[in-house]
Amino acid sequence: MLEHTAEQQAAVSPECFQQQPDCCSYVGRFAPSPTGPLHFGSLLTAVASYCDAKANQGKWLVRIEDTDIPRIYPNSETHILSCIDAFQFEPDAEIIFQKDRLDIYEQVLEQLKQSQDIYACQCTRKMLGSNHIYAGTCRNLNLDFANQAIRLKVADQLICFQDRLQGQQCSNLQNELGDFVLKRRDGIISYQLAVVVDDYLQGITHVVRGADLLDNTARQIWLGSLLNYPALSYMHLPLAMNDQGQKLSKQNLAQALDISQAPELLHQAILALGQASVELDQPRIMLQQAVQQWDVNLIPQGIHLTGTYL
Repeated sequence: MLEHTAEQQAAVSPECFQQQPDCCSYVGRFAPSPTGPLHFGSLLTAVASYCDAKANQGKWLVRIEDTDIPRIYPNSETHILSCIDAFQFEPDAEIIFQKDRLDIYEQVLEQLKQSQDIYACQCTRKMLGSNHIYAGTCRNLNLDFANQAIRLKVADQLICFQDRLQGQQCSNLQNELGDFVLKRRDGIISYQLAVVVDDYLQGITHVVRGADLLDNTARQIWLGSLLNYPALSYMHLPLAMNDQGQKLSKQNLAQALDISQAPELLHQAILALGQASVELDQPRIMLQQAVQQWDVNLIPQGIHLTGTYL
């Protein structure tokens, strides 16, 4: 395990509620990526993460995960912030943007370098071909870190966690994935690194997100363990599927949320999550009622959507 020096520990010390552990035992978050406008599937995650946090007397934070700067869709960050306002979600801390925190991620990479948990990799996609499991080609080459991808070493061991909806999940990263990238050759910080560091720094205790991110969890648990970060609770929501049986996603051109229809969309999201109906009102009032009635056991195994706003 990584031992932090006093200087390094200060550089990555937890912010916000983690500095006041008696504040609350539940800190959740909604962390959209601005690679396109928010759609109904995004709203489901926002509603579920918000209601679960508030029903447990917890805090709810918003983080914009925008480290992959070339993929940021024009005006999508503005749309995300407009949706937060229109649906009257009330974050319990200032919204942060990962692109403003790149120096923090570099500090953590330096810590991992000092502990010899990462190495430079010169392999290109062409060199790797169709192999989806990295064979560790560069692990022992001791390449210079400049202008190279940076990979995290994994071990031949089973990583298991109990998902609140999906049940027990186990993965062996060495057999299923191999050493994985934390920083690309072009300098882009990976999602895996940024999300683990920011969950720790923001004092996140509970993660509620879509099941499309389920296979990322073992990687994040492994990285967190190397950094001596506390374990998190996970709940992965069933994916929302459209009439054609496709998951709602930016890649499938899911319709952007229409903020002028916020109350109607919010009502539809609450019902899609299997929750008791709420009265059509201001979104703030609807959310309060949804929190009071929130029951994780009612969330369906699958969410199949039809309707005007999808």
